[in-house]
Amino acid sequence: MDLTSALVLAGLGAFHGLNPAMGWLFAVALGLQERSRAAVLRALPPIVLGHAGSVLITLALVSAARLAAPPKLVSYGVAALVCGFGVWRLVRRRHPRWVGMKVSRLQLAGWSFLMATAHGAGLMVLPITLRAGHGTAALVSQSLLTTAIHTLSMLAATTALALVVYERLGVAVLRKAWFNLDSVWAVALIGAGVSAALT
Repeated sequence: MDLTSALVLAGLGAFHGLNPAMGWLFAVALGLQERSRAAVLRALPPIVLGHAGSVLITLALVSAARLAAPPKLVSYGVAALVCGFGVWRLVRRRHPRWVGMKVSRLQLAGWSFLMATAHGAGLMVLPITLRAGHGTAALVSQSLLTTAIHTLSMLAATTALALVVYERLGVAVLRKAWFNLDSVWAVALIGAGVSAALT
């Protein structure tokens, strides 16, 4: 993987980390509920693991397709999937709801997995991974490296923002100084899909 690809993956991870729907808001809410900074920090590993699981499963599915189908077909399929998902995210703005505020770590990881999947976290990194070599070993190592870079960057951004909001700003900042990142993400997905088609 080249430096540009690694930086793009890190940027996408940081962008996910800044999105309240990806988990930092949940971590802050748990911290406020328990009146504990430690509760904020305890919530982060399951959130990040759920997110990483979503990305890795997406990459594994596409890697399997790459082993079974011609590369051009997979590239165009990925482009159509990513663009289509971006359009769907622009049209459908609701988030999945299925947990309350009393959750186990497993439930929190499951929630994070669903949210990351619903936002297309794994789809966004696909155009970058299409440049990887063919063969099982190359695809496995590329998928693991991609997931690690994206997830570590997401963890850094999520942790920093969760702690700043918990300790300094409070959740009222969302009403005063926040804008909808979902629309930006949807447009970015469409752009990534177009990029995949042109690559």
